[in-house]
Amino acid sequence: MTSGIYAAYLRRLGIGDPGVPSAEGLFALQRAHLERVPYENLDIQLGRAPGLDPELSVRRFAAGRGGYCFHLNGGLAALLDHLGYDVTRHVGGVYKESEAEAAERGEGGDHLALTVRVEGAEYYVDAGLGDGPYEPLPLREGSYGQGAFTYSLERLAAGGWIYRHPGSSAPIVTFRPEPAATADFEAEHVRLSTSEDSGFVRAFAALRRDADGIDALRGRVLSRTDPVNGTTERVLDGPEEFYAVLEGVFGRELDDLTPADRAALWTRVALAHEAWLETRRG
Repeated sequence: MTSGIYAAYLRRLGIGDPGVPSAEGLFALQRAHLERVPYENLDIQLGRAPGLDPELSVRRFAAGRGGYCFHLNGGLAALLDHLGYDVTRHVGGVYKESEAEAAERGEGGDHLALTVRVEGAEYYVDAGLGDGPYEPLPLREGSYGQGAFTYSLERLAAGGWIYRHPGSSAPIVTFRPEPAATADFEAEHVRLSTSEDSGFVRAFAALRRDADGIDALRGRVLSRTDPVNGTTERVLDGPEEFYAVLEGVFGRELDDLTPADRAALWTRVALAHEAWLETRRG
């Protein structure tokens, strides 16, 4: 991959000169990634899920797109490699709080997690959770506060690590200790991006993290979680507001969408919203 596409990627992140590998530089890269490259499944909703090739993810991010964990952490890992960081990719899994027992066995495969070694320390790096840590976490057991949010890391008895953030969309994440390659995620990516029982196929979502809180768009419901106001939410009125929010709040460029794409996505989102309202009425 040419250095030019990485320069475009760094411009998307708002980083001019990333400098030599350092803990400070690593933290800045994760913060910028969470703020400027949204967690989103727009293309999956349109039935054209992008592949996992890290080069493709890098090019998509440079062009203003987002993705989900396999894309976000895959592209970030490629950028970190390019910048000279010592990066390891790991097979991981995301679990509900009710699945804690299964999580502790560390058998999941629906997440790509990263660890990075720099300046004599090792960090858990994750830009692929949507509402996860704003900055890397030291890869050692303990509880870590970042603003109003608290995260923890523990070693798994079977090897690897377990991350906890109760109340989030990814309350438990595990990852195995051994290195992984892109091919290790291909089968799960196909399932998550095409199967009717996948949450990515069933419902639209976009999330972004900043220093103060979390923005989330799930279907037509836009929410903001921060320490001052707690969680506030509102229902978007129509397609114009929906697409304005995607661009303005989440920074997702929409120049790849045709009028037919926009109509199809809004119809899908609106129907899913009505179905969700019916379940609440019931």
